[in-house]
Amino acid sequence: MSKTIIATDQAPQAIGTYSQAVQTGNTVYFSGQIPLIPETMELNDGDIAAQTRQIFDNLKAVAEAAGGSLQDFVKLNIFLTDLSNFQTINEVMAEYFEQPYPARAAVGVAALPKDAEVEVDGIMVLQEK
Repeated sequence: MSKTIIATDQAPQAIGTYSQAVQTGNTVYFSGQIPLIPETMELNDGDIAAQTRQIFDNLKAVAEAAGGSLQDFVKLNIFLTDLSNFQTINEVMAEYFEQPYPARAAVGVAALPKDAEVEVDGIMVLQEK
């Protein structure tokens, strides 16, 4: 199995021992994104909607670096420190994704890196060329 590391400076750089994304075949596996601003590597300190937009902007940048788009995602995992923010996440997600939507899980967690309130990872399948 060959794998290609996907990286872009348009999204936050890895803050640990991982890659922004890894491609094998036409499938791309994305590491979790928290609402880091790529230029400063600081958390977006806006409300949960602004933080979620930052995450989807970051995922979009990595998707584009891999030759895809958010519409190519087939699975998302959303981790929230407060599940009462779930409706806001849905509203923001509707700004970025069109039907048919990717499969998705939303999980309540006790804590996330850098005390973020939300983190998203996912899987994208690139169109056959």
